[in-house]
Parts: sequence; structure tokens; C-alpha cells
Amino acid sequence: MKSARYDSIGHGYADQRREDPAIRRLIEEVLGDARTVLNIGAGTGAYEPSDRHVLAFEPSDVMAAQRPPSRVPALRIGAGPLPLRDASVDASMAVLTIHHWDQERERGLRELRRVTRGPVVVLTIDPTVSRELWLMKDYFPEVAALDDAIFPSLETLSEWLGRTRVEPVPVARDTTDRSLLAFWAHPEWVLDPAARAATSGFARMPASVVDRVVDAVRRDLEDGTWDERHGHLRELSHYDAGLRLVVAEPRS
Repeated sequence: MKSARYDSIGHGYADQRREDPAIRRLIEEVLGDARTVLNIGAGTGAYEPSDRHVLAFEPSDVMAAQRPPSRVPALRIGAGPLPLRDASVDASMAVLTIHHWDQERERGLRELRRVTRGPVVVLTIDPTVSRELWLMKDYFPEVAALDDAIFPSLETLSEWLGRTRVEPVPVARDTTDRSLLAFWAHPEWVLDPAARAATSGFARMPASVVDRVVDAVRRDLEDGTWDERHGHLRELSHYDAGLRLVVAEPRS
């Protein structure tokens, strides 16, 4: 479950995973005029709106302890049954969290739809796109396989949430949110233990797998192989690595 997982791997998360201003603006826009917002899997509070009433649910003590004073305290509630009445909040959000809900993914998302009058906003990853990123394709197929298993497809999300629209979210080279997708422009981050630890893709893998990936990337950076194959990425400002904003339309 997410609580146990992030109590183990969530230390120092807030230092590396600071909210990206462009992604924050996208989320604010789709929240519309909602005054009450439920954030489930709220983590350290990144991307929560500061000008609305937020109800934050986060099961991990380690993650909740990293929430800054400007964020509301998080209730220790996961993605199972939500202790809220039908249509009791204006909007809800789940930011890069549903892949950690394990067997509660469907139930949790249906619960979000149940308790939300307006839009349900989910930031997630399309694994059919992310698997083409050089890191997964050339070095780390284990993460691609894991993502296939834990990220619901866009079609499945629509089944669970009702009518949805999907927006690609290109990841900026200078993003402050160092998710695994942000490594697209920074192969050197693979060599940084702190950067790796702040991504569940690395944190969930056996040490032997991580060591193999790090050694291979280090070798290819040192001998120029990485730049020969992927150096063109260093010229890009943004890249579509599979990040997707899924918005379930308001209840009719």
C-alpha cells in the first residue's frame, strides 16, 4: 500500500520534487471556480491551490511531515472508501499518485467521482508513451514493465471516471519537479542518488537492477555513446515523455 511504501521511500522527497509552475497553472485552470478541493494522495502538498479550501488525504506519515506550513495538514486517509457524502466537494485532484493505489485504483477513482460535483483532475502517465523514453527503452525495461502494470490506461480511466478529456503535458527541461520523466534531458541525474531516490521507479527496484542501470548510463556518458544516440535532446526545451492531465467532466 502507498502508506507503507512512502514511509520507506519518501524521505527527502520534497527536496527534489518541487512543483512545476507550468503544471500548477494547468491544474489551477481545470479546477475552474471550485471553492472546495479534495486532494487525495496529497503527499507534500505540491500543486494544491492556495486560494481555496483544500481537504488533503495522505496515508504516509513521512510524506505528510514534509508538507510546508503554508499547506493544510493532511488527514491519514488512503484511496479506499472516502468518508465524504456524495457530491460534497466542488473538485478533486490526484497528482501522480494513482499508480500507488494498488488494488484500490478503481475503487478510489470511482470514489473521487462520487464525492465530487465538478471536475476530477488526475495527473498521470501514459505508459505506451513513457516506455519510449531513452531511459526505459535503452537501460531500464523493468520500469516500463512496472508502469504497464500499475498505470491504468486512458481508456480505463474513462470507464472509471465517466466522460474525460486528456491533455498531453510536455515536461520542461528546466522543470523543478524531478519525476522520472524529467530525466529525459538530464542523463546525469541517473548518477545522483538523491535524484534517483525521489522517483518511485528507481526506489521500487532491487539494488542490483539500479546498480546495473547506473553503471550503464555512466559508461555511455563517459565514452560519448549517450550523446551520440540522444544528444539531440539537449537542444529541446520541452519533451512529451507521457505525462497526461486527465479531466473528468462535472457531474450532469
